[in-house]
Amino acid sequence: MGIIGWIVLGLLAGLIARALLPNDPPGGIIATTIVGIVGAVAAGAIAQAAGWGDPVDEFWDVSTWITAIVGAAVLLIVWGALSGRRSRRPLGL
Repeated sequence: MGIIGWIVLGLLAGLIARALLPNDPPGGIIATTIVGIVGAVAAGAIAQAAGWGDPVDEFWDVSTWITAIVGAAVLLIVWGALSGRRSRRPLGL
């Protein structure tokens, strides 16, 4: 998958992860894209190193999307915790 594929996958995975989280993480669309890309790459590398297949090989593979969304969500949670910023939307909305 090329760099454009990673950017698109990271953007979409970051937006999906952001929508699934109960709290509103800090940052806008650009920050979400960067966090999504980094989370997708990091989670893919960890999954591949752990021997869980090759989740970063195909754009339309379900394992690629699940790995990217989980990686982006974890990174958004960590980023929100480290920033110390309060949530702007109530829990569960």
